[in-house]
Amino acid sequence: MRTQKFAAVIVFALLLGACASGRFGPKDSNKVPDGPRTLKELSVRERAALLSRASVWQAVDTASLDLKAGPPLPANMRIGDDVSCEFVFPKKALTGNTPKFNCEVRPDDVVKVKYGPKNGEVFAEVAASRLFWALGFRADRMYPAKVTCRDCPADPFAASKTDWKRGKPDNLGTHVFDPAAIERDLPGTAIEVKDFEGWAWPELDKIDTRGAGATRAQVDALKLLAVFIQHSDSKPEQQEIVCPPGSTKKDARGTESCGNPLLVVKDLGTTFGKATALNNSKMDLSDWDGSKVWKDADRCIGDLPRSFTGSLENPRISEAGRKFLSDRLAMLSDAQLRDLFTVAQVARRGDTVDEWVRVFKRKRAEIAQARCN
Repeated sequence: MRTQKFAAVIVFALLLGACASGRFGPKDSNKVPDGPRTLKELSVRERAALLSRASVWQAVDTASLDLKAGPPLPANMRIGDDVSCEFVFPKKALTGNTPKFNCEVRPDDVVKVKYGPKNGEVFAEVAASRLFWALGFRADRMYPAKVTCRDCPADPFAASKTDWKRGKPDNLGTHVFDPAAIERDLPGTAIEVKDFEGWAWPELDKIDTRGAGATRAQVDALKLLAVFIQHSDSKPEQQEIVCPPGSTKKDARGTESCGNPLLVVKDLGTTFGKATALNNSKMDLSDWDGSKVWKDADRCIGDLPRSFTGSLENPRISEAGRKFLSDRLAMLSDAQLRDLFTVAQVARRGDTVDEWVRVFKRKRAEIAQARCN
């Protein structure tokens, strides 16, 4: 039995190492596709050129935003408090350990549903994505909902992952999942290379912060925001380089490029807790209260230990980046903060909204009071 446990630990460590092996970005040796290339199969050099001029932030009127309602959607994409949808058996097995499944809310409109009262990501991702939106940083949009799943297995995550090879299950019915959260991707086309998905946080330092890309203040503010919410599962596939609608263009050979590449955070589920090696602290008030913003306040080094899958570790923050984030956090009113944690349903985690607001404001003050040399 001891030997089996040891072997399991070794296998687990190897798997985690494999996940983290690309945490600094794609290898220069990645094969270049033949012929004209689309945004989803560029060369490493072409991707690097787009990354160098990517933006991470957009100006928003933070004080006017309704954090309870969240980012507005077109009428045909809106998510209500009660959602009815039909289970979609995936074309390939889902990955990860968070309970989720695909569901069709309208014809040709399939969304990802995260669910379960013990699933911290249901709560954390709503709060974190709303905070990113309110501050002007880009993340996929999450909406809390009570989900009624038709033609659905009792355990849709197992059917979509561990039991996927068995095919679509026969014993289907109507099942209700509450709490749940529904994801809406930001519109656009992913910019990728062969055998590498997303972007790694160290690649932020490759942005031309004195030219066409995001400024140093914006880049460092994004890193500090990740520390603030303790975003530990920062593997590259949790992020995406996106070309927004209308920005794709082609050269004379037909290879695609992008006029306005954006850096988007796709998954903020492992947040509002404490960064751990195994990413197992999510929407945990005690853990978040006990975590620090600064590992070294005098040198402005953020306190974010790298997890086995993470790509961001204890970032050094410039004074411009500290002030940029501090100024934007200060724009959030007490009423907006209460709305943020109300819509995240923290009461279902056994905490009060006021407790979460108190910790938020204390951490915000840590950033405001620091000075970076």
